Amino acid sequence: MKIYNNPPKTEWEALCKRGGSNNEEIKERVAQILSRVKAGGEAAVREITEEIDGFCPAEFDVSEAEFEVAAAKVSNEVKDAIEVAYSNIYKFHNAQKRDEIKVETTPGVVCIQRPVAIKRVGLYIPGGSAPLFSTVLMLAIPAKIAGCSQVIMCTPCNPLGEVAPEVLYTARRCGVDKVFKIGGAQAIAAMAYGAGKVEKVNKIFGPGNRYVTAAKQIVSGESTAIDMPAGPSEVMILADSSARAEFVAADVLSQAEHGPDSQAMVVCTLQAVAEKVLEATLEAAKKLSRTSCVEASLASSRIIVFPEVGQIIEFADEYAAEHLIIQMENPWDVANRISCAGSIFVGEWTPESAGDYASGTNHTLPTSGWAHSCSGVNLSSFIKMITLQQITSEGIAALAPSIVAMAEAEGLEGHANAAKVRIGK
Repeated sequence: MKIYNNPPKTEWEALCKRGGSNNEEIKERVAQILSRVKAGGEAAVREITEEIDGFCPAEFDVSEAEFEVAAAKVSNEVKDAIEVAYSNIYKFHNAQKRDEIKVETTPGVVCIQRPVAIKRVGLYIPGGSAPLFSTVLMLAIPAKIAGCSQVIMCTPCNPLGEVAPEVLYTARRCGVDKVFKIGGAQAIAAMAYGAGKVEKVNKIFGPGNRYVTAAKQIVSGESTAIDMPAGPSEVMILADSSARAEFVAADVLSQAEHGPDSQAMVVCTLQAVAEKVLEATLEAAKKLSRTSCVEASLASSRIIVFPEVGQIIEFADEYAAEHLIIQMENPWDVANRISCAGSIFVGEWTPESAGDYASGTNHTLPTSGWAHSCSGVNLSSFIKMITLQQITSEGIAALAPSIVAMAEAEGLEGHANAAKVRIGK
């Protein structure tokens, strides 16, 4: 990690640049996968899985017996932890429920906004070296609270056709309706278009590698919505002289171990703080097992020093971090001035991993600067708003002159006539 001391604004854009790549070859390959699944359904999913992974499970859907075996393999300690996380996540998301809004905008004219759950949603849960069963909680709980009528899940399996037991246990605990052993871009295609027992969904949620991300972006331009644009995970930590270097280092490394494309940014008020954080980070990194991920991540991570708190806040908003941790003397003073972040962690006792697992907030958050305009997953992500209106004869009589004047000004005579024909009837 390199230290930058009070860089001028002309350098901020370069310093805010994320790692990773925008690989056109990946997009082209993913587009081919999507086309094959769209045309060939389940048979195409099987062919692609065999080509990429070298194996394909005999059955994609997880059986009841597999759920039972998985439950027996999960330790009581992990089950208890899942219960704590489930309770907190449920409480926070259940509190986000919105009531119907009904307003009489003018006498005889009633307008209504009604929240309605998205019917069919698909969740993608990555497998690999770190099966993210915590993401099952983050996505399935709000989906069920919202009232989605069908919640399905796709996740990869190993060559024996096995899914991580914690993933299956959590899916059953959260009430996921069906789980399918499909990974990669072909899983996104199956949920977007339908393939065999995998029914087409209305919206797809969940993180994934560059192939999964590219697949989600492509299908979102067709008929299937997605949760948000996504890229490699990231954290920014704001620290002053009151910050404990070991805490900051721990938060840097908890992000760095996500993957080689992950990025950690530390923004300090003093050079001395930056140097302590760098030393503590390099020392703590020696104790972690995911060495290659950490080393690659730290290579694209940075420590930046600004003498003024105002500059720190301005730079933080420019970066728009997925996770923003504030370890400063008056953390709420800073937090209340931030307008661009996925999720903010206030004070030295609030690690980012708390939000990842069990505090109650959602960990599916905008990355790559999308926090400038996007929210993280919340209950509203699983709900659409339908508006209704009813107008009485008296109401249309009062409103018609405005309708007619505006329609005729736009040259739309049919629109004007739809109001005119009702007057006096």
